[in-house]
Amino acid sequence: MSVLFTDFRDFTRLVEQMTPQQVIEELSYCFTAFDDICDRHRLEKIKTIGDSYMAAGGLPRPNDTNPADAVSAALEILEWTENWKVEKLTRGEEPWEIRIGIHTGPVVAGVVGKNKFAYDIWGDTVNHASRMESGGQPGHVNISEATYQLVRHEFHCVYRGEITVKNLGDLKMYWVEGRI
Repeated sequence: MSVLFTDFRDFTRLVEQMTPQQVIEELSYCFTAFDDICDRHRLEKIKTIGDSYMAAGGLPRPNDTNPADAVSAALEILEWTENWKVEKLTRGEEPWEIRIGIHTGPVVAGVVGKNKFAYDIWGDTVNHASRMESGGQPGHVNISEATYQLVRHEFHCVYRGEITVKNLGDLKMYWVEGRI
């Protein structure tokens, strides 16, 4: 499976001057666009956690295209966000900048508990994907070595080196520049 995480930089600071309704409207605007993009690229939205969006490819039906699907979705999310940034700047509003991270590997998926059923995924792959996002920079898609090895013939990637990440040590990371 390929797990994709997004997160908006400085979200708490950005929404300090907004009403709760405005925050919900902005997040809904973004996440609705992300939902549409993920649908087009055969990713399953797993959940949102505050301003973070999590999706995965290769489930609930396994496929071999999920690494490329996830990277394609990430690039489209980034493009959508960059266009939205221009709109916000034109209106004199502070833009929201996004970080995106992807890692590919095994996960456990299912529904647990008896209340508020929600399909979710667990495992080291989820943790690695989260660290790809947090170890990235706004305006970039950051992928792991595992994902890179699976998409390197389809996407132009730039090696960033080994980056130290919380609880996982030094991990090789790559920026995705676009399709080859």
